[in-house]
Amino acid sequence: MTENNSAAPTPDSLDALSYEEAREQLVAVVGRLEAGGASLEESLALWERGEALAKRCEAWLEGARKRLASARDAGNDGGAAATAD
Repeated sequence: MTENNSAAPTPDSLDALSYEEAREQLVAVVGRLEAGGASLEESLALWERGEALAKRCEAWLEGARKRLASARDAGNDGGAAATAD
């Protein structure tokens, strides 16, 4: 039953995960689901964990996209002023 407990993360535990940690755990969950042999209850818990991990990864990626866009915009503002002269 300890495996089911690890398959149901709390939001706080997910928030503490880095992108790489969340991705590694997601890959492990997918592997376990693809391997089959889990009970319906365990499969559902794994699916729910996978969904939560995928959302965490998406949040990290969206944050990275915003940071890149912000840096690009800041760079374009400075570059536009320099080329306007």
